[in-house]
Amino acid sequence: MSNTHHALVESFVDMINNHDVSTMEEHTAAGHIDHNPGVADGIDANRAFWVQVFSAFPDLKAVLHDVIAEGDRVAARLEYTATHQGTFLGIPATGRPVNFQSIDIWRVEGGLLAEHWDQLNMDDLFRQLGADPAALAQS
Repeated sequence: MSNTHHALVESFVDMINNHDVSTMEEHTAAGHIDHNPGVADGIDANRAFWVQVFSAFPDLKAVLHDVIAEGDRVAARLEYTATHQGTFLGIPATGRPVNFQSIDIWRVEGGLLAEHWDQLNMDDLFRQLGADPAALAQS
């Protein structure tokens, strides 16, 4: 089972690195539940989220550092690099390079990523973009 879970995460990372949301059905369930407050539930919302990310960071690349699977869960540690070339969360393009990491956990159901949790230091990302995280929280 863990090889299957690993392959799902690799497929997800391939989607990111190829900026190809047309492959979402290969790894993400139609009724996908996302516990990230910036992403609505459902595969269409997940697809729309990634389209926005790719628009803001057209050179975004992800490196998969770790994958750990047990039962119906799979966790991964990812590192992202990109250049901010479009509006992201209301922040106009800055041309600044960014580097950030995430820890993601998915619940797998029916051979697809059905539910997602993540940890990402958004304050650090905002600082890299030259934005004040406290000011953004108040707007």
